[in-house]
Amino acid sequence: MSTANGYVSNGEKRLKLTDVDEETLNSGAEGYTATQVFVKNPACVAYTYDDTIVMPGHISFSLGDVDISTKLTRNIELQVPFVSSPMDTVTEHKMAITMALQGGIGIIHSNMKAEDQATEVRRVKKFKNGFILDPVCLSPESTLEEVYRTKQSLGFSSFPVTDNGKMGGRLVGIISNRDTSFIEDPSVKVKEFMTSRDRLACAKDGVSLEEANKMLKESKKGKLPVVNEKDELVALIARTDLQKNRDNPRASKDSVNKQLLCGASIGTRPDDKIRAKLLVDAGVDVIVVDSSQGDSTYQIEMVQHLKSTHPEVDVIGGNVVTPSQAHHLIEAGVDGLRVGMGIGSICTTQEVCAVGRAQASAVYHVSKYARKFGIPIVADGGIKSTGHITKALCLGAGCVMMGSMLAGTDEAPGEYFYQDGVRLKRYRGMGSIEAMNQGGEKRYVWDTAKTAVKVAQGVSGAVTDKGTLQRYIPYLMQGVRHGLQDAGVKSLDDAREKLYSNRLRFEIRSPAAQKEGGVHGLHSYQKRLY
Repeated sequence: MSTANGYVSNGEKRLKLTDVDEETLNSGAEGYTATQVFVKNPACVAYTYDDTIVMPGHISFSLGDVDISTKLTRNIELQVPFVSSPMDTVTEHKMAITMALQGGIGIIHSNMKAEDQATEVRRVKKFKNGFILDPVCLSPESTLEEVYRTKQSLGFSSFPVTDNGKMGGRLVGIISNRDTSFIEDPSVKVKEFMTSRDRLACAKDGVSLEEANKMLKESKKGKLPVVNEKDELVALIARTDLQKNRDNPRASKDSVNKQLLCGASIGTRPDDKIRAKLLVDAGVDVIVVDSSQGDSTYQIEMVQHLKSTHPEVDVIGGNVVTPSQAHHLIEAGVDGLRVGMGIGSICTTQEVCAVGRAQASAVYHVSKYARKFGIPIVADGGIKSTGHITKALCLGAGCVMMGSMLAGTDEAPGEYFYQDGVRLKRYRGMGSIEAMNQGGEKRYVWDTAKTAVKVAQGVSGAVTDKGTLQRYIPYLMQGVRHGLQDAGVKSLDDAREKLYSNRLRFEIRSPAAQKEGGVHGLHSYQKRLY
């Protein structure tokens, strides 16, 4: 056999070295199209992530060239396709902050008072800012005891001082740790030890963020107040925010105030409209209407209310697993869809209610339909590895939402404990009896009678320690890049283009193939992620 000028000769005939011929493609030698697997499947079988495998493609680019930026909703872009689930053992402000710093986004759970959830959102929005538009202020008459109390409750180290103790008041000074370090009398007033206005470097209202950052660097101070012509405080810039911006170049933030993006979930009951208003006032960027079965008049009415009352905030509806369910929510005005029903590691919906769908099939069918209307989908649940993330993205998902994958990290709510020598953290489904008793039933139950029997659709358990997200998310990112590169996919847009043009190929794995694809044949082994 010889090759020359783009032809190969086997001694009998010369064949043009172009793309694989149609006969080979149609034979299944290169795998099968998604349509063949999920639509023209004569066995009427729905598939999970483990059932499927992506065929390898040609690699003509480096790992660093793989672009995993994506869209969460019609209007929100992320550098990383990861979303933390709105569960009370997964996402509060610490998780949401770190997810946003890493390029993803966190969705604050609603299993708390509406005011507390709004406070969680504010903590995220205030963590990293360009211009801090509503800094906590003190008055000259405040005492050192009040300063310490405020520091302890908010975690801030310094505060501007205005004549009336409020934002918009005339700036008279600022206090920081060095001002309070050697004062022992808690009754001493702020005016006695603050750094006075005449010693402060200030920027004038209207200054650009770039100019303000330059002034802050030159002043070598921790904070730079921004004042108007009347010397009234209108904003504040923090040096730590500049450092965070430098250390987290992928951070998810809005384009106006450079604040971290943050989402929050609500239910479908009338009082959730009040909750939504509080979240919007707190600065939330996206609201997830949280229902285990999203195709209901309750959710449709809530989506319509949100889009008419708070049009500036994007809305994600769900959960859905079929195109007809998606159609009703798209018609109501959602900006994104959440896909998955009964497939979470702590979810028993399919067992208890006998309703749901295998996740790979759900993601493919819903994303293909929603794509016609420009609606991204979030594949929610069933993610156990970076391979599952890659499969979800190759089947059309814009992002993946993770619960158990993130529950054991340092940033997840709760304390670590040891069991049988293993470091663990609590993790529970929002449909578990424990979560329902604290308010989680609103995701599953519409019967408001106090005598209504709660039917659990989830369990409580524990997950192993995964360390900090600052190491874990980069591991997940790199694993997904490797998977996409092996599939010959350079970006998520490229993945969808190849999926719908039938150039991305799949196969169904037998139980033996699934076993073969995992660790096997060893007496013992240790599995380390990174």
